[in-house]
Amino acid sequence: MLRMTEEGHMSKILKIGKVKLGGNGPFVLIAGPCVIESRQMTLSIATTLQKITSRLKIPFIFKASYDKANRTSIESFRGPGLVKGLEVLEEVKNCLKVPVISDVHCAEEVDEAAEVLDVLQIPAFLCRQTDLIVKVGQTGKVVNVKKGQFLSPHEVKQIISKVESTGNKNILLTERGVSFGYNNLVSDFRSLSIMRELGYPVCFDATHSVQQPGGLGTSSGGNSEFIPLLSRCAIAAGCDAIFMEVHPNPKKALSDGPNMWPLGKLEKLLVELKKIDEIVKKK
Repeated sequence: MLRMTEEGHMSKILKIGKVKLGGNGPFVLIAGPCVIESRQMTLSIATTLQKITSRLKIPFIFKASYDKANRTSIESFRGPGLVKGLEVLEEVKNCLKVPVISDVHCAEEVDEAAEVLDVLQIPAFLCRQTDLIVKVGQTGKVVNVKKGQFLSPHEVKQIISKVESTGNKNILLTERGVSFGYNNLVSDFRSLSIMRELGYPVCFDATHSVQQPGGLGTSSGGNSEFIPLLSRCAIAAGCDAIFMEVHPNPKKALSDGPNMWPLGKLEKLLVELKKIDEIVKKK
């Protein structure tokens, strides 16, 4: 399904389970911990997120990585791995009746991941890996492509072509900041409009955009205090989804703690974002 947007171009509406993403519909929240730390914690976070989003009537997709294969240090926590991680995500999906998303890092794991995941995510560092992108496209599932920190929004057109070459047009494009100086990223909100002109919904990653890659030497740092500001800017720019990593206690998180948002503060922020979204979509 396509719908004309205010800018005059067509925006595809993606159906992900019961969630509709794109067009002029309300923004979708893609949220969860950076990585699966444990089954119990993952289910607890997912349950809390479902309750919050149900209360606020915000469409919700749960995210968590089963493997973080692109960490700064070889000592960094990576998660439970493909098999055990997918078991946890499948439990979340079945128990809470919400779509789930996770990133895939190589073509060999795509088929198994596609049996569970509703959305397969291409990590930013791998967004030019042709074999991986084609393999994911061939599943027919929704593909969330995170634009690499090293790419301009115009270059995303070539990534889209790789997915479309498989006949799959279920594509979501995510902005997560661009490299700027050392151990830092900057968000250019023009990118959201430019990528939307390519015909697909756009998402803003509010937590990786405040990341400081390698900023702590053996791990990434971050400026999580800017997450609300950047989220509000992205919603005001008319993005279709917000990607946000959350944790009950970011300081004790095993991965990406400095750029995650505290779960206890999420509802207040979502209330603000919903108000902005309603104003923008009415216009």
